[in-house]
Amino acid sequence: MTWPMLLGVLSLMSFQLVDSVFISRLGIEPLAVVGFTIPIYQVIIGIQVGIGIATTALISQRLGAGQVSDAKSLAGSVLVFGSVLMCVLCTILWLFRAEILALMDGDASLLPLLEEFWGTWLFAAFSGAFLYFGYSICRAHGNTLLPGILMVVTSLLNIALDPLFIFVLGFGLEGAALATLVSFGIGIAVIYPRVLGHHWLELSSHTTQLMQHARETLRIALPAMVSQLMPSLAAIAATGIVAGYGTEAVAAWGLGVRIEFFSLVLVLALTMSMPPMIGRHFGGGNYDAITGLIGVGIKVILATQLALAILLAIFARPLSVFMAEAPEVAELLRVYLLIMPLSYTSLGVCILMVSMSNAISQSMRALFMSIMRLFICYLPLLYAGSVVADFNGIIIGGALGNLLAGFMAWRMFQTGIKKARAP
Repeated sequence: MTWPMLLGVLSLMSFQLVDSVFISRLGIEPLAVVGFTIPIYQVIIGIQVGIGIATTALISQRLGAGQVSDAKSLAGSVLVFGSVLMCVLCTILWLFRAEILALMDGDASLLPLLEEFWGTWLFAAFSGAFLYFGYSICRAHGNTLLPGILMVVTSLLNIALDPLFIFVLGFGLEGAALATLVSFGIGIAVIYPRVLGHHWLELSSHTTQLMQHARETLRIALPAMVSQLMPSLAAIAATGIVAGYGTEAVAAWGLGVRIEFFSLVLVLALTMSMPPMIGRHFGGGNYDAITGLIGVGIKVILATQLALAILLAIFARPLSVFMAEAPEVAELLRVYLLIMPLSYTSLGVCILMVSMSNAISQSMRALFMSIMRLFICYLPLLYAGSVVADFNGIIIGGALGNLLAGFMAWRMFQTGIKKARAP
């Protein structure tokens, strides 16, 4: 169930990278508009992922408890609630576009170009959320193949349509949003007939039931949304600490963080494939199966991330020279690659424990795990390392923070399982 998600996540990362390459050919102003759009998109993604996490957890739990009819109506309620919420959000963003640009200290001269781009981009963002809700319903029923294939197909389609809309048809920056809108639209046209054909979705006309499902969804979704948004705040704080050691340090740190994201792609795929299985076992009260399944997931993470850390250490010098032309940056990146990847084993475990806690409806525990990882373990030890041993100390402190966070998250999840077992 994990490999389709792995391919899907890789394809999404790739199309976003290619998007940036095409847009960079349009000049500095279009790139600046996209730069101001990225943090807004992170907010949208955080909200849709939070709703998706709640959808997968609640539907899979009902299926595990044999409540098939309620699972169908829940899927319909979440789809309506999530769509309305995303529609309202996108409308607010459009109405206050000038104020948002000013809040981020954007030049007022960029507003006409931003309006041209956002007019289409917000429709694409809404379509992406609507498509993601379909993915969540499929995953809740144990089908990761269809979402994985569609992630790859829509990403490749986006890449193919980018030059057509941007350059050939002359839409410019708006063409990038049009390419995304069309590719997401095709994904929607494929996934929802399948969802309806499998009878996984049922729209209810009962307002009371809709509101009840909305409240239940928000109980899990709200902490998950906050958890999704916190890494951005932590990244800003970490960059601020690193910035004290010069431009070269910031450049090396930025490259290292990009490598980290690619290094954890298997972990991210596991957080998509495992929650439906965990949710079903939780709904059926099969706690031994939960602990056994999580044990397998932890072993996979430890083995693969350790192997990856060894590979990165072996190829640290040539890889750092390839990614950074400046010798000073390359040397700092080489040190990063020798130390930090060793902690991805524990970081991967922590990320998995957060996802598994959401799967068993312990969303506040999952939120506290995220707070603990970033603001109790990672950032304090990162800062302490900077005080003790400059840039190398930052890397060592960050690695120690990841290692401590993984152990603490595992212990917290064990406590959560014991609480769930208690009559």
